[in-house]
Amino acid sequence: MNARIAMVAIASFLTTTAMPMLFAQGAPQGTEPGASLLALVNLPAKGGAALTVTTPAFAPGGDIPFENTQYRGNIFPGLTWTAGPAGTKSYVVILQDPDAMHNGAPIFHWSMINIPAAVTKLEAKMTEPPAGAQYGPNIRGAKQPYMGPRTPAGPKHRYHFQVFALDTSIPQDATSDYAALTGAMKGHVLASGEVIGLGRIAPPQ
Repeated sequence: MNARIAMVAIASFLTTTAMPMLFAQGAPQGTEPGASLLALVNLPAKGGAALTVTTPAFAPGGDIPFENTQYRGNIFPGLTWTAGPAGTKSYVVILQDPDAMHNGAPIFHWSMINIPAAVTKLEAKMTEPPAGAQYGPNIRGAKQPYMGPRTPAGPKHRYHFQVFALDTSIPQDATSDYAALTGAMKGHVLASGEVIGLGRIAPPQ
């Protein structure tokens, strides 16, 4: 009987105290290792025009819900942005994690290209690009669907959902990888903006 009581006590401790402590994560580290390599930094908008970007899934700087990560379903969180200036021909969205580096660059999670100028919203739970748009490259290759965060143990990571208004469209020969995509965007950004969410490691269900 005493052994059974002890086992119950241990299980209770693991559930209520030890497990939350194990999976608790602190604030992001002070400096993002890849901050200077973000698309938003290296593709400045002409005249510095800005877009306001929001998502229904989390407040700016807030925690990204687990269902919008690779830990739980990898569901797209949704994005909305203000319209680009006159001359906008298309939008590009780029998702990067500069708190993690791969081959000397921030983790390149996802992109969508050639979003029509009349479109300023990507619906939550989106599974296909809107008409006229297409998936761009990510770290896995060309034409990749949404790949949400999969934050490792340690401090939380910052995920930058960046939106660019362009005065052009992205040609198909510039969709193979990040370098090709951003090369095609260079000099064509009319306005840009971002919303940042925090990624966490998911505790067991």
